Amino acid sequence: MSVSNGRMLVFVGSYAEASADGVYTFELNESTGELIALDAVGGLKNPTFLHLDAPKRKLYALAEIAAEDGSKASDAIAYAIDPKTGSLTETSRGFASAGPTCHIQKSPDDRYLTFTSYHKGILSLVELTENGEIGSLLDEKQHEGVNENASLRDIPHLHSSFYSPDGRFMLVSDLGTDRVFTYAIDRGANKLEQIGFTALHRGAGPRHLVFHPNGRYVYVINELDSSVTAFAYNAESGALSELQNISTLPADYNGDNGCAEIAISEDGRYLYGSNRGHDSIVVYAVDGDSGKLTVVQHVSTEGGHPRHFSIVPGGDYLIAANRDSDRNLVVFRIDKESGKLESTGRHIALSKPVCVWAARF
Repeated sequence: MSVSNGRMLVFVGSYAEASADGVYTFELNESTGELIALDAVGGLKNPTFLHLDAPKRKLYALAEIAAEDGSKASDAIAYAIDPKTGSLTETSRGFASAGPTCHIQKSPDDRYLTFTSYHKGILSLVELTENGEIGSLLDEKQHEGVNENASLRDIPHLHSSFYSPDGRFMLVSDLGTDRVFTYAIDRGANKLEQIGFTALHRGAGPRHLVFHPNGRYVYVINELDSSVTAFAYNAESGALSELQNISTLPADYNGDNGCAEIAISEDGRYLYGSNRGHDSIVVYAVDGDSGKLTVVQHVSTEGGHPRHFSIVPGGDYLIAANRDSDRNLVVFRIDKESGKLESTGRHIALSKPVCVWAARF
């Protein structure tokens, strides 16, 4: 078990009405795996996804708002984190997207937040000020469906944006068109530039992705057909080349399922993905030479619809967020040698959690 230097704080975003609490702070007891409630804040409608900037003691959230025409749009909100108490204080907010957003990410140079709108197929770029506050909406890109046989194949559903390790490119997963788009940011003009795209197999439904710590591989979890696609990553061009596609499910499972989150261990030896329906975490061993995956384990998340999970810094624990049960946040120990998960028996009931992040303060 890692030696604790400071408190391990855990932040959770959820489906909630503005009149109710929607963003939560807990402390993780690193000896026992217990989660201790510290703070909860309301005033946001469906603050489902968060971005944590622990060095700057900032937490960023998205929230649904009503546009002037009555349609759904989004705000971005910044909170200051008090590391002594875990309390959150709103410091700024601003308009983030012309659509309801499902994912928020910060650029490595701390200049931008990017948002993806699943329902409207929009990627948006929002300014961050020098002290980390929400600035102006700088740019939006509307994705289109794919024309196939003279008919519109699919409606774009952008699900996430992730920056490359060097910050040069951003990979954007479009579940609706089965594509992962490569973007760059023109930092002089503060504009999004689409560089190209990688087409996945029909019906994959790419949702989230993760870079291997060595920067050579990218792993995309596909929501619709319950698979992970491994790619080689070209850091010069931002292009992806497929290496492997592998199921997230046991061979004998025939029920409904949709994948959600993907994460990799700090040493790059093990990859984890969540199954909603089978209600499990799949564990893969990663071959560092080829980038290919081998199934190690499927473990129950002990609750329904694991929307998201997070590996706690240091790699000793994984916290799964089950949206639909009374065991909503469940804490697992990670065997660093085998990659396998084991339940700690620790869990908390929480209303419809979607996103969970942890950091030491």
